[in-house]
Amino acid sequence: MTNSKSHLYIPVWNKYVPVIRILLKRSAMAEQVLDMNRIDFERIGGIRKAGYKFTVNFINGKPKAILSGSDLEQSLTTALQEDEKIKQQMLESDYTFSLTTKFQLQISKTPGNEAVLANTTEEEIVPLN
Repeated sequence: MTNSKSHLYIPVWNKYVPVIRILLKRSAMAEQVLDMNRIDFERIGGIRKAGYKFTVNFINGKPKAILSGSDLEQSLTTALQEDEKIKQQMLESDYTFSLTTKFQLQISKTPGNEAVLANTTEEEIVPLN
């Protein structure tokens, strides 16, 4: 359950959604980092001076677990799941989103079955007849 305050941050995350879409695609090759403006979040209020730090793993398009329970974390997961293009991309692969205390969002594609298949020779693939 998200509280009402977490919804205040959704417009801020939505500002970054177009860039996150691009970085999701690029993360297939290497981890991507998005430098965000701390002031965007401070305007909403309630941001600790030390900043926030969290990691969210998306598996099959859904957050595995929300660990910190912070408003920022909850609003990020909501903003990502509300964007149809990001939602579709996250159904195709698993991703990890990490926010650092310097307001850098790190986006990495989690190796899955496609990584296993890429390292498998034709002789090792057994047909499922």
